[in-house]
Amino acid sequence: MGKAQKYVLLGDATYPLQDWILKPYQEDDNLTQRQLQFNYRLKRAHSVIENAFLRLKARWQILLKCDDCSLELLPTLVLACCILHNVCEAHDNPFNEEWLEGTEPSELPRPCQPAPAAMEDGRAEQVRELMCQYFETCGEG
Repeated sequence: MGKAQKYVLLGDATYPLQDWILKPYQEDDNLTQRQLQFNYRLKRAHSVIENAFLRLKARWQILLKCDDCSLELLPTLVLACCILHNVCEAHDNPFNEEWLEGTEPSELPRPCQPAPAAMEDGRAEQVRELMCQYFETCGEG
């Protein structure tokens, strides 16, 4: 894209736009085709992430009970489960679709109300615009 970019987290419309939180354009009748395409691709990427966590929680059901552990332990626990998942896959112990039966795709905690405009970072719009341009030039997908 011609500019070095940091990693970003994907958020939905309730999160404030920050240079580290990428969120869709607000849905209204004034969106350009490019902005609609950006929102579509962001939604697709977000669904891939949700499915990955659903499968991770189905294989390692300790993740369903994370409210029992401290917040400091949580990143290490998730990372350990990811590593163990990859080890299982590498040693021909693939994911069993039946594990999903007991796992509901629960909503992750997220804000209920849209963030106030004052929380948004003006520089973040440049990041979103660069991503929007990139999605436009990289073809269908």
